[in-house]
Amino acid sequence: MRLLFILGCFFLVSSCIVSQNNKKTERPNLVIIFTDDQGYGDLSCFGGEHVHTPHIDKMAEEGAKLTSFYVAAPLCTPSRAALMTGCYPRRVGMEPPSSLVIDLPNVPDGKRFPVCLAGDGNGLNPDEITIAEVAKSAGYKTGIFGKWHLGDQPEFLPTKQGFDEFYGLPYSHDIAPTHRRQEFFKFPSLPFLEGEEVIEMDPDPDYLTRRVTERAVKFIKDHKDENFFLYVPHPIPHGPLAASKEIKKEYQKILESGVSADANLYSTAIYEIDWSVGQILKTLKAQGLDENTIVLFTSDNGSANRRGSTKPLRGHKGQTLEGGMRVPTVVRWPGKIKAGTEIDELLTAMDILPTFANLMETEAPTDRIIDGKNIIPVLMNEAESPHEYFFYSHWGTLEAVRWKDWKLRIINEEEALYNLKNDISEEVNLIEQYPEIVSQLKKAMLDFDTEVTKNARPVGHVENPKPLSIR
Repeated sequence: MRLLFILGCFFLVSSCIVSQNNKKTERPNLVIIFTDDQGYGDLSCFGGEHVHTPHIDKMAEEGAKLTSFYVAAPLCTPSRAALMTGCYPRRVGMEPPSSLVIDLPNVPDGKRFPVCLAGDGNGLNPDEITIAEVAKSAGYKTGIFGKWHLGDQPEFLPTKQGFDEFYGLPYSHDIAPTHRRQEFFKFPSLPFLEGEEVIEMDPDPDYLTRRVTERAVKFIKDHKDENFFLYVPHPIPHGPLAASKEIKKEYQKILESGVSADANLYSTAIYEIDWSVGQILKTLKAQGLDENTIVLFTSDNGSANRRGSTKPLRGHKGQTLEGGMRVPTVVRWPGKIKAGTEIDELLTAMDILPTFANLMETEAPTDRIIDGKNIIPVLMNEAESPHEYFFYSHWGTLEAVRWKDWKLRIINEEEALYNLKNDISEEVNLIEQYPEIVSQLKKAMLDFDTEVTKNARPVGHVENPKPLSIR
């Protein structure tokens, strides 16, 4: 009897352990692929005829296109801060008030550049809770491979913000001696990091996409038996444009006769990003992780390159027109998100943190204001957008608000009201026809401006910052 009792206890404990392990694997993995300066029309599945993106197109066929997905700012640093924290960038101190912003080099004391630079004393405050920290608290392995751009000082690096692994750049690859305004900026050499250590200076830009992809693939293989959060913020197609010689050779075969991959470097660079997506998806399938992994593809803001496209939207990077902040987005989760769907509900990059906190069976931070919402019911086609309003800011100035299909934009006292459902290109100003809607939206903007100013949290700051270099 004693032996039977011991055996019974053994099998009971074993079954509990198996149950716990199963619980871990049942929770989905998360992969975010975040490109740089890729416009709304820079995917074939979003109407781009100047690009070739078969892997992302297939992703859309097997998942959903999100056609009203917004980032919270039309620039690199504040957009990424919002993604990581689930908050408007002004709320986390990463979009300074316009009175403090300067767009010239040699920034005076008390002034700030709108994005983080080399040897910058400001960065994402370590007291903020990132999506990586939420994932880590839930037992997930976390990795970032690509461009960070939320502070280059040791206190602000990804490994201090919840990531187990980091391989890539602390900021944009044009913040380097090759910058077109280098005589003013005097940027130091561009560092490439492994964790918190600079392992290389001035890496070959042609191989940034390939190197990032190879490490992302390795991360998936290394952690195939664990839950993981993989963040792949590509430095490309932000300028200077670049692509590997292997991709140029491959893309040359696809282009029309007489058309050069080098001469079409923007579309070539995007073709390499699409190749990268294909490599990640292929690896997930090969490791048996395909059906238990959510893959989200999007961009940090609209296109800045004249060869890029935000069509049919108007505007580009650095603007609060739709082309600056509505970005091409595809999400895939086999068996959960219905294949081939198009979701036009208002969704934002800020929603990712609370949404995946829910899927990871943990909570988003409850000790602070989080602007993002859980959008799983929307992705499942079971609900409308959870957002009543969405606010558009640039350089710390609130310039517009969206409510349902209506958008009010106010810049330098010039007012415009658009119905985005009927006028996605923001061409017909209806400001005189709908005074009640204008009044409602002005009040919403004033209320938000007051609230976010009152509840803004401080930017991270260190004294005497120094540019990173090989020790």
